[in-house]
Amino acid sequence: MLNIVFLEKDSLDVAEVRRPKFAHHWAEAGKVAPEELVDSLSGADIVSVNKIALRAEVLSKLPRLRMIAVAATGTDNVDIGYCRDRGIVVSNIRNYAVHSVPEHTFTLILALRRNLFAYCRDVEAGLWGQSEQFCLSGHPIGDLHGSTLGIIGEGALGQGTAQVARGFGMRVLFADHEPPKAPGVEFVPLQQLLSESDVVTLHLPLTKKNRHLIGARELEMMKKSALLINTARGGLVDENALVDALKSGSIAGAGFDVLSVEPPRNGNVLLDLKLPNFILTPHIAWASRGAVQALADQLIDNIEAFVAGSPRNVVT
Repeated sequence: MLNIVFLEKDSLDVAEVRRPKFAHHWAEAGKVAPEELVDSLSGADIVSVNKIALRAEVLSKLPRLRMIAVAATGTDNVDIGYCRDRGIVVSNIRNYAVHSVPEHTFTLILALRRNLFAYCRDVEAGLWGQSEQFCLSGHPIGDLHGSTLGIIGEGALGQGTAQVARGFGMRVLFADHEPPKAPGVEFVPLQQLLSESDVVTLHLPLTKKNRHLIGARELEMMKKSALLINTARGGLVDENALVDALKSGSIAGAGFDVLSVEPPRNGNVLLDLKLPNFILTPHIAWASRGAVQALADQLIDNIEAFVAGSPRNVVT
């Protein structure tokens, strides 16, 4: 009988996680301290984690381990090279948040372009009642129609975001990444995308090569009227450079759902950024009920496929 250990179960607390159809022993827990990790996983044939780091020093002490079912798309928390060398199958979750993330992306874009929170604060302060006309203006409002959205990352989330953008009547640019994965994609070099876009949004995984993909130099290339949106990974953007750009007016605003270290127990420069043109949400773009349930279902599908001898969504 296979032993399955499912850690970080609380990350899927809004979903129903069904049990695999084959004979197995199931154990689950929430977050486990690093010093308790090996003991928690000892004897496991299959392990599921979300963000817990599984490095070589831990994996080398788990001789029975045959599969790691990552309960997320990103696998930077797993030592993929070690697993590949030792025949440990690593599977991830794909295309489960194709509606949730684009919708959250546009929630941030619309709130910033239409100065939503500034107007809400004005109403709460009683300023509308003091207005000499039927409406209360004072903060600039920008339309999305006719503007340009630059997307960095042409996977399912980037394409989903592009589809929404076209519905608003936006021109969509993708950073140069041949060959295209979908028809009608307009590719341009990154520098051109940054200089022509009214909104730049990130939808790509974090790797060693693209850490701080957007830094001071790239922010300077953007229009002063442009927005930067990040619902991908915090490390893609140099957070200190972003603070400087927002304070100096190099860009018009930013909406982030991610930080370079999560949770930010030791603080973060973006947490201290009390500006009306910056919105920070706590890594929830992926977390609609529908998306989380799709993730949970796909997680068990991946485990069942592995046991059936036809592993899917394999990254090793």
